[in-house]
Amino acid sequence: MLAPTKKHPTESIRIIGSPEVISRLRKYALKVGAGIIESSDSIPAPDISPELDTNPAGVYLRGIRLREGLTQDALAELTGISRSNISAMEHGKRPIGKETAKKLATALSCDYRRFL
Repeated sequence: MLAPTKKHPTESIRIIGSPEVISRLRKYALKVGAGIIESSDSIPAPDISPELDTNPAGVYLRGIRLREGLTQDALAELTGISRSNISAMEHGKRPIGKETAKKLATALSCDYRRFL
């Protein structure tokens, strides 16, 4: 069992997220009196997920689909696009056209231009 300490073991944290979330967390941190140190050792997104360089639309499609809690089959049912085509788009093997992007955006409640 760990012995009790007088000092809290967490001195700093790193937050990864959308700019909106990070902005809200910064405001909250300042409100509660926490210090904010800007770090120059940030990691570019393509270093974390190299696929972002080669298939950004597919990565976005998969991320939004997972955010909405949908399987490829469920998204296929909502959009009328086959599951195999959705899989191919997510893996960068099939481009996402404008009409397809609009169907996906309607089903996923997002801007269709993010898929283009």
